[in-house]
Amino acid sequence: MRTIRNFFTSSLSLLLLAGSVSAQKTARTVTDSTMQAVYEQVKTPYKYGLVVAPENNAKKMDCPTVFRQDGKWYMTYVIFDGRGYETWLSSSDDLLNWKTQGRLMSFTDSTQWDGSQKAGYPALQEPTWGGNYKLQKYKKQYWMPYFGGAKSGYEAGDLAISMAFTSKKPSTAHEWKRLPQPIFTSKDVDVRWWENKKLFKPTVIWDKEKTTGYPFVMYYNANGDSNANRKSWYERIGMAVSEDMVHWKRFQKEPVMDHFTGITGDAVFQKMGDLWVMFYFGAFWGERKDAYNRFACSYDLVNWTDWKGDDLIKASEPYDNRFAHKSYVVHHNGVTYHFYCAVNTADQRGIAVATSKDLGKSSVNFVAAAK
Repeated sequence: MRTIRNFFTSSLSLLLLAGSVSAQKTARTVTDSTMQAVYEQVKTPYKYGLVVAPENNAKKMDCPTVFRQDGKWYMTYVIFDGRGYETWLSSSDDLLNWKTQGRLMSFTDSTQWDGSQKAGYPALQEPTWGGNYKLQKYKKQYWMPYFGGAKSGYEAGDLAISMAFTSKKPSTAHEWKRLPQPIFTSKDVDVRWWENKKLFKPTVIWDKEKTTGYPFVMYYNANGDSNANRKSWYERIGMAVSEDMVHWKRFQKEPVMDHFTGITGDAVFQKMGDLWVMFYFGAFWGERKDAYNRFACSYDLVNWTDWKGDDLIKASEPYDNRFAHKSYVVHHNGVTYHFYCAVNTADQRGIAVATSKDLGKSSVNFVAAAK
């Protein structure tokens, strides 16, 4: 891991430090120069290509999460096979070549509230940009929030959020234990207007400075409606907080990220100095028909400054020419890797990566579609 002294020798760090002082005086705004400096660090103009693809066209892969343990890299992702989502694990030595390890959360009895849907995202990763990317234990457990549901089909029926956990290494393929009931549902008495339909991807960070007053902060996207003439299928990102990873409460009534059109969702985080960077995806904003990855920045985890420049990732290749979205970004040995969900016009769906340096092209491809 880089030392604090070395980190602050970079021009980016100087801008972040200046931005922090400025933010304290200006209601936590992030300067344009800081946003530009972050963009220069996180941009990945070289598309390497698919790194994980489904074994057949009946399956679709989605939502990568990348972490490091014992000198190797691991990626979780979800697979949809017609019934619903299961959570899987792959491993890699170099972030480019991946080998499937097995399931982490599988289908269970259809009478359970989450029997047909278990889309999980490992939590409490050490957040430092260019850091060790390890998952941290809390109370001797690793943690993984997930959204689940009982009904079969693509994101069908009621979808709610709960928590899985394990004392075993997260680098081994095994079934994680789960809380018996959801943490949040769209039927809760305190449900917000923007989440009264379906709840989707949760991400949990460990903020040891307790910026919000709590150590654990969850971001999740959901759709809903209100009397404000908003579209009920639009998705927005909101917050929840916890003292113990088990008992959670909604943080505020309004979402923290809302573009008032289409989808804003699937937030993941890195920390550059004292600046938090949220990577998220947008879809169908205004007249746009595609899906794409963006970012925003904050000093307080609540007020976010949105990047106004180019998309970080967007559709451009045969394997992602429909959607290129749902980020997971790591910075290792001077190279930024931006993993994302690639969807083509044949509706094949896999995990691809783009990089800040040209590392060549992947040999992984989708299975040829039947003609």
